[in-house]
Amino acid sequence: MVRELSFFDKVAFFLNLIIGVLLLLSCLAPYISVKTFLPLSFLSLLVPFLFIINLPFIIYWFFKKKRILFLSLSAVLLTYFTFGSFYRFGSSNQTPEHEDLRVMTYNCRNFQFTGRIKGELTGHKIIDFVNEKDPDIVCFQEFNRQATKLLPGYAFHYITPYWSGKVVQAILSKYPIIASGSVDFPETGNNAIYADIEYKGDTIRVYNLHLQSFNVAPARVKSLSRAFRAYGKMKKTFLKQEEQADIFDQHRNNSPYRFLIGGDLNNTAFSNVYHITKGEMQDTFEERGLGFGKTFDINVIPFRIDYILVDQSMDVLTHEYFDLKLSDHYPVLTSIRLQ
Repeated sequence: MVRELSFFDKVAFFLNLIIGVLLLLSCLAPYISVKTFLPLSFLSLLVPFLFIINLPFIIYWFFKKKRILFLSLSAVLLTYFTFGSFYRFGSSNQTPEHEDLRVMTYNCRNFQFTGRIKGELTGHKIIDFVNEKDPDIVCFQEFNRQATKLLPGYAFHYITPYWSGKVVQAILSKYPIIASGSVDFPETGNNAIYADIEYKGDTIRVYNLHLQSFNVAPARVKSLSRAFRAYGKMKKTFLKQEEQADIFDQHRNNSPYRFLIGGDLNNTAFSNVYHITKGEMQDTFEERGLGFGKTFDINVIPFRIDYILVDQSMDVLTHEYFDLKLSDHYPVLTSIRLQ
């Protein structure tokens, strides 16, 4: 079959073969440990790109009437059935009622009150945004303690203790917190915190999860030596993230209450890390999202690395993300109803 192709079509075929096989391999990423086969973790970051770039090949071979189109078509279909739709064409949001619970997660990058990055008003704009949306519970990653007094509507909160040496996280709540604590990850500044919150005669556990950051800026990888350094950093990060997800999973399994998670996983929904963290929970984007659900400010690939995951016994009514360029992450807001 290949011999019958023109030179151009042969080049297209071999490119198609590589891209199609890579997309097929990426379907294994959620189910294989980082320690078993590291390259799959890198592939999981590229799934949206690989998926999209296979589509023109399907169209090209269709018009050329070549059976090669089934390579990309099979890869695309298998990816879709493995991961579900990472692009949602229509939102099916329901209208929440006043008593339904509104939860937000937001990596606010320390609020930047000093104005070193985006301007001195950035932190106050974040405060104004949160007050405008008025969620009942907010999970902040990379929190600034100074913001606590600027959000007086939240009478109850649990914040990473001063003495912990961890990156500061916060759970702010309009409902009473009856217990709280931390899930400490070894040899890192990242961790998870939790708060047991009384709500409508019930108690739910809210986790605020912040997994290991890559600390790699793609725009700065401009030489081979920097590429090797970036690879080394990313390898360590993948291993750390999986370790942290396993620690978190063990803690969650011992929870006496139903729970939900708001957090920054620093990894995509196509990864083994996400697969472990999600477990049997519902991803609010998958239930009620719209578009790519992008939550991280990078131009090339629509990364969704911030999530709200809820117990199967909770009804997801709405899911929203906001293209708010006040941090390198975008806030996510959901409404849920407890059954």
